[in-house]
Amino acid sequence: MIRRDFITLLGGALAAWPLGARAQPSSMPVIAFLGSGASLTAPRLQAFRQGLRDIGYVEGENVVMEARWAHGQFDQLPALAAELVRFEVAVIVTTGLGSALAAKTATKTIPIVFVGADNPVRFGLVASLNRPGGNATGLNLLTSELTAKRLELVRQLLPGTTKLAVIVNPNSPEVAPQLADVQSASQAAGQSILILNVSKESDFDAAFAALAPNRADALLVTNDAFFFNRLDQIVAMAAHHAVPTMYDRREYAAAGGLISYGPNYIDAYRQAGIYAGRLLKGEKPDDLPVVQATKFELVLNLRTAKKLGLEVPDKLLALADEVIE
Repeated sequence: MIRRDFITLLGGALAAWPLGARAQPSSMPVIAFLGSGASLTAPRLQAFRQGLRDIGYVEGENVVMEARWAHGQFDQLPALAAELVRFEVAVIVTTGLGSALAAKTATKTIPIVFVGADNPVRFGLVASLNRPGGNATGLNLLTSELTAKRLELVRQLLPGTTKLAVIVNPNSPEVAPQLADVQSASQAAGQSILILNVSKESDFDAAFAALAPNRADALLVTNDAFFFNRLDQIVAMAAHHAVPTMYDRREYAAAGGLISYGPNYIDAYRQAGIYAGRLLKGEKPDDLPVVQATKFELVLNLRTAKKLGLEVPDKLLALADEVIE
C-alpha cells in the first residue's frame, strides 16, 4: 500500500484522508505537492507559505494545500501524480526531477512548478529557460552543476585528496547527469573516484565498509531524496567510519555532517510559492521563466572537523556562510 502524507489547513499538521474523501469539494483552489522524498522540512514549508502570502494567498483562507510523497520509491510517483490529476488540483508543485517528470507525464494542462529539477531542458520539462512552453516552469537549483565546486572545497579542506568515494542511487532519474558531473570534475582535478551504489537500506553498510580497503580519502553524498530521508543515518555512519564527507545541503551539516555546499532551499521555496500564486491568478507557465538559483550556502561543522582531527583553513572559514561550533 502506498504511504501518503497530507498537508492540511491547520498549521501544516498531517491529516489522514485523500482529496476525494471530503464531504464536499473545497471552493478554494488546491495546490498539491508531489515529491520523491518524505514531506517538506518546516522551514521550507514556511518559506513556501511566505511566497504565497507575498502574492496574496493564505492557506486556509483562499487556498488549500495537499501533498503526496513517495518516500524515496520513485516507481510510485506516476500513480501519485495521476491521483492528483484526477482530483483536478489547481497547481502541482514538485520536488526533484523524478516527481517533475511524473507530473509532466500525467498532465499537459495543470500548471506545474518544479523545484530542484536540474537540467530541465535536457530532460524535456521545458523547451527553454526563458520560454518554458507547455505547462511547467520552476526553479533550477543547479544541484549537480555544483559538483565541481564541491570537489574544489574538499581539496581546500583536504589538500592531499587523491581518491574520492561517491554515494549514488542507481534508481534515481538524476544519477546519470550527477555521475557525469562527478567524473568530469574529478578527472579535471586529477582525482580517482570510487562509485558506491546505494538504493536500499541494506546497501549502506557495504558502501561504508568499502571506504577503508579502497583507501578513499573523502566521501561525497550526491543529491537524492532517498539519502536525504536518511540524513541522520548517513551522518552517523560517516562519523563511525571517520570519513570526511561533503553533502549537498545544509541540513546534513546541521545534523553533524562535516561540510555542505548547495543552493539556498529556503529562498527557492519562497520563490516557488510566488510562482504558484501567480499561476493561481491566471498567469501561464510559458510566461514565467525558469529561475536559476543564485544563492548558495557553504556550511562547516567545526565540531565534526575537530573529531576527525582536521584543521579547517582560515580561507575556507572566511568563505563559509555558516560555521557550526
